[in-house]
Amino acid sequence: MELSKLEKGKDKEGDADKEKAKADAQAEFAKLVGGSRAGGVYMPPARLRALQAAASSDKTSPEYQRLSWDALRKSITGIVNRVNIANIKHIIPELFQENLIRGRGLFARSVMKAQASSLPFTPVFAALVAVINTKLPQVGELLLTRLISQFRRSFKRNDKIVCHSTTTFIAHLVNQGVAHEIIALQILVLLLERPTDDSIEIAVGFMREVGAFLAENAPKANATVYERFRAVLNEGTISQRVQYMIEVLMQVRKDKYKDNPIVPEGLDLVEEEEQITHQVQLEEELQVQEGLNIFKFDPNYLENEEKYKAIKAEILGEGSDDDESGSEESEDEEAEEEVEAKEGIEDRTETNLVNLRRTIYLTIMNALNYEEAVHKLLKVQIKEGDEIEMINMIIECCSQERTYSKFYGLVGERFCKLARTWEEAFEHAFTTYYNTIHRYETNRLRNIARLFGHLLATDSVSWAVFDAIKMNEDETTSSSRIFVKILMGEVMEEMGLKVMAKRFKDVEVKRWCEGMFPLDNPKNTRFSINYFTSIGLGAVTEEMREHLKVRLPPFCFRMIRGVALTAFVGYRTLRG
Repeated sequence: MELSKLEKGKDKEGDADKEKAKADAQAEFAKLVGGSRAGGVYMPPARLRALQAAASSDKTSPEYQRLSWDALRKSITGIVNRVNIANIKHIIPELFQENLIRGRGLFARSVMKAQASSLPFTPVFAALVAVINTKLPQVGELLLTRLISQFRRSFKRNDKIVCHSTTTFIAHLVNQGVAHEIIALQILVLLLERPTDDSIEIAVGFMREVGAFLAENAPKANATVYERFRAVLNEGTISQRVQYMIEVLMQVRKDKYKDNPIVPEGLDLVEEEEQITHQVQLEEELQVQEGLNIFKFDPNYLENEEKYKAIKAEILGEGSDDDESGSEESEDEEAEEEVEAKEGIEDRTETNLVNLRRTIYLTIMNALNYEEAVHKLLKVQIKEGDEIEMINMIIECCSQERTYSKFYGLVGERFCKLARTWEEAFEHAFTTYYNTIHRYETNRLRNIARLFGHLLATDSVSWAVFDAIKMNEDETTSSSRIFVKILMGEVMEEMGLKVMAKRFKDVEVKRWCEGMFPLDNPKNTRFSINYFTSIGLGAVTEEMREHLKVRLPPFCFRMIRGVALTAFVGYRTLRG
């Protein structure tokens, strides 16, 4: 009995010693790693392994999470520093093995530091980011945001070295399709607005890297930038050294950037349609998320690690069918959580809408022909249901021209024939613009009317849109009547009067044109006949004229009889 008590007492003392040793190990580990943000002080490998074993007994503890964070930081930094053209295809799967969602701040910092210290490898780092961006776009967006923020700070501080390295990285991200060309144009405008030796030198270097891309994708803007370079050269306010740099740039342009291709050989790793392009603006408020660079305790650490394992399996194609299905479910759940988080923040400033309109406008203005414009506009990321914003911008751009340009009619025609969604958007826009046409001055009104006239003449939109037009004295204004006159004139010019008149006699079209050619009230019928006759379209009023003859109201007969009787009595009086 006494022996058993002694044994129990020894067991309790042993358990207490083990717990105390474990607590001491964890406390010592926390002390070693907690005193420095950079990852703690140096520990001999054997001692570190012992401490790791003590801390890893509880994977939810802050000590274990700190260990894994340090391991993640060292691993990402090591992988990024080893990348080159020869091994990039092997490095990318290795990088995806690490938790890039948790360590996206570490990855962005490592890539930026590595690129700044070895500028010739910038295309390699940009290609690496481009591949990761296709699978984890939040990583690419964070890096681009930090680069733009770093450029703004260095530009204000006149730090030429940092400006040069940052703009070089941004240029290659534009070439890879990670960043939109708008950011490149905004940087060039800023650098060339008030030219100095340093700003022109940075602009020349930036243009050498991104010039081939702009020449191909934004030729009008590219030509404008070179005109500005010529103006700076002619002003002579910069040093001869920098003037020579501009002249060399002009020669590089003539040689079609043979030494500065858009994507160097061996780094074209992403298909154009798979790339996700981020439209981060130079002047907008940026969220650089510096907190992602430092360790933070995660209460849901194990759950988030499992989610990333599922995402990793999906990206790398690992695991069995069961694993893949689990991966898809986890990825879907994470995507839903991200969408819910985004939907929780309501944008009442309409910043996104303004940026979208600016993007559409610049895309249209920089296109050489309508086919290029449509091709680029289809790449613009538009939320489902916001297609009308694209159509409104096309119509507004058309209205702003001094004279009507058929370019916009062809753009609209191509959009309508691509998908029913765009056709419905144009039809909805017709009704909206007709009802508000009195707000536009004559020149803008004319351009809008001719645009819709082209769409109707080419059957790009349904003639059911004529249902919005009520041709009578009460429901029309001078602006709407001018609009209809120009619209019908454009349709007649493209189709011919005979074909147009025949189309209006079609049973289906007549149903939608009852308001244009009213038969319910003689007053409205006469108004419509007089209107269309006065604008040279009397051929479309034949049915209304026949209707007036057949269905002349009874009071008209009484009026005619009264006039005739009065005339007869007057005649007899004169004879008598």
